[in-house]
Amino acid sequence: MAKHPIDLRTYVRDIPDWPKPGILFRDITPLLGDAAAFAAAIEALTAHYSGAPVQYVAAVEARGFIFGSAVAEKLRAGFIPIRKKGKLPYQTVRMTYDLEYGVDTLEAHEDALRPGDRVLMVDDLLATGGTMAAACELVKRLGGEVVGISFLIELTALGGRTKLAGYDISTVMSY
Repeated sequence: MAKHPIDLRTYVRDIPDWPKPGILFRDITPLLGDAAAFAAAIEALTAHYSGAPVQYVAAVEARGFIFGSAVAEKLRAGFIPIRKKGKLPYQTVRMTYDLEYGVDTLEAHEDALRPGDRVLMVDDLLATGGTMAAACELVKRLGGEVVGISFLIELTALGGRTKLAGYDISTVMSY
């Protein structure tokens, strides 16, 4: 029997006015809760990079970890967690970046990569691009080479690609 492709959009729930009025939140928990939809999402996130020599997948907490670790397993690559300041137990390299209102800091273990290691960046959502740009810069500070960035969802109206100019970007769904 032929397998029908899964329309992943049917597993993304719109939540109006969350977390504040005027925001339309794209909720992926229905996708995570369905084994076939989750598997299809991982397949879609890896498709563009399946032939690339990826040694590591890096992702920023928290939802990035869900997708990044599964993509790493599928690509037979190692996984590098990028966390908020103060969450990693070993010596770290930091990257501080500007938010819309304030600053934030990302960290990774200083021994996570060797010079020239090839890294695929993964996250659930591309919005303004600031966090991913900082994560890519952190990987470069560690000596890694960013071979691409894979997102499940891109909110095109927010223009996040402009902060990621020069990178190979793949998105599964755009809104």
